[in-house]
Amino acid sequence: MSTISDFFPSDTSRQSLLAAPSLVAERVILRDDFGELQFIAGVDQAFVDDKIISSVVLLNYNSLEVIERVYSIQPVNYPYVPTFLSFREGPAIVNALKQLKTAPDILMVDGVGIDHPRGAGIATHIGVALGVPTIGITKKTLCGEGKEPEVAGEASSLVYAGRKIGWLLKSNQRSRAIIVAPGHRVSLDSSLSITRACLRGHKLPEPARLAHEYVNGLKKNYPDI
Repeated sequence: MSTISDFFPSDTSRQSLLAAPSLVAERVILRDDFGELQFIAGVDQAFVDDKIISSVVLLNYNSLEVIERVYSIQPVNYPYVPTFLSFREGPAIVNALKQLKTAPDILMVDGVGIDHPRGAGIATHIGVALGVPTIGITKKTLCGEGKEPEVAGEASSLVYAGRKIGWLLKSNQRSRAIIVAPGHRVSLDSSLSITRACLRGHKLPEPARLAHEYVNGLKKNYPDI
């Protein structure tokens, strides 16, 4: 049986870097594996000095009213390695989620899900490691190609190596499309419909937007938080 340390190894060897994402990709579930959604949380990170701040904002899924805000500050213990951000940011996210009094039914993570060269972006990594449903939200494409939608609310498929891995979603008319992808225990279709249900006229869906605002405020006020 795998433990958190299997997904977030302490050493930085290439063998460990490749083994953990392979384990994640083997275990990811890409079907809807959740019940009625009552609570959704947005997760975002920021860096200041040699620290990483991970913020979580918990909302009521139906009203999108904020219920809780929590955060974690930890030393940056992993170097920046492209496509391996889970090792740099993941432990802080796990620690921040532990601070919540109410468990979310689904997480919306600032980062890629299966729209990753190894199918194991940070949203997928966190989802598999913790066994929770996750969706990845980003502003740029890490891999794959798709047609930019032109009208607010429209979405087009993101395809990589002949496989559909997510969506380009035109969240509002003023902005370029955001990238939406399943992380874990969420289907492609539901990753899109849940994200659409959380749009309130901004580029980012509310869980992601509020987590982003929260972590930027924490960073601005560091170290007096």
